[in-house]
Amino acid sequence: MKKILAIVAVLGLLYGCTKPDNYPGPDSAFSGNVIDSVTGQNLLTETGGFQIEMLEYSWSANPDPYYIPSKPDGSYEDTRIFSGHYGVFPTQGAFWPPADSILRDIKGNATQNFTVVPYLEVLNFTHVLSGDTLYMSFQISAPYKQGLPQIIDAWPFVNNTPFVGSGAMISNYTNSSEGNPSKNTIDINSNWDDSLLTKTYTMMVPGLLPGRTFYARVGVRVNDSYKKFNFSPVIEVDVPSK
Repeated sequence: MKKILAIVAVLGLLYGCTKPDNYPGPDSAFSGNVIDSVTGQNLLTETGGFQIEMLEYSWSANPDPYYIPSKPDGSYEDTRIFSGHYGVFPTQGAFWPPADSILRDIKGNATQNFTVVPYLEVLNFTHVLSGDTLYMSFQISAPYKQGLPQIIDAWPFVNNTPFVGSGAMISNYTNSSEGNPSKNTIDINSNWDDSLLTKTYTMMVPGLLPGRTFYARVGVRVNDSYKKFNFSPVIEVDVPSK
């Protein structure tokens, strides 16, 4: 009986020391677009192609960051944000990092657009389907050339849904089939030179299955910390049945 009473006393003490969590939960939302400075339209990207870094200064001068990933259409949204004072800016994308974050209070449904300078623009993008082989041709330009990281390569991306990019693709169409070690990607490995403006790249993606609809695009990346892609628009490709 003494042991039982002792256990009850300890449990009562612990219960008395426990305070209910009265802090309010996330009560705000934060959304917006990341806009390409060249086109004036949303940046051509993919899911997670960039992040919006959030630094809440309401309680600390050195807060830990957290991130809102991009949507494929160049927008972002988080519907569970704590109200507070934040520093916000786009990062981890295929664009020049902004010089400063934007300081703002977030409460209720808050929105914020950002304009960024992309590393590269994919221009004059065309495609031709010949039998079961897709040819995609394009050129590239650099809106800002000074200090541009080396251009690494260009990749084709093919998927069976409109969500297509480095994180959503049928890998066999990026790399050739087993037994053929050659890649469908194009190695560029060059610092920027204005002669690149006149060069046309053509990517060949063979073996598309007949009677299927595919979605495709190309992406080009530079050798920065994140190696994200600057993309072409997404195209729809209907392969005829045999």
